[in-house]
Amino acid sequence: MDRVEGRCWLDWWANSSTLLVSIEVAVVITAADAGWEARGHLVSDRNEDRDAFAFLCDLDPVFTLRFEDESAVAVTVHAADGHRRFSLIEYTGPVHRSVENCIAL
Repeated sequence: MDRVEGRCWLDWWANSSTLLVSIEVAVVITAADAGWEARGHLVSDRNEDRDAFAFLCDLDPVFTLRFEDESAVAVTVHAADGHRRFSLIEYTGPVHRSVENCIAL
């Protein structure tokens, strides 16, 4: 199989037990020389979803790409087109990462 198209979810985990957001996406995954390539877009047109996605991409672009069968792979999201579209690559870094962010209130 050289190509897979479908709906998936990009999950952003704050830690191993806290899922902050799960965003439904449409993706196209194709075979490539180095494994696979993926491109997609957010299913929702809501500004709130796009804003949350943009914030989390800027904070830490590592998400879990979860398929309908509940299988999943860690990916790095490279957003484009005002965070409406994106490309994905498999995340191969450390399992545990530290993310620091301060929000001025």
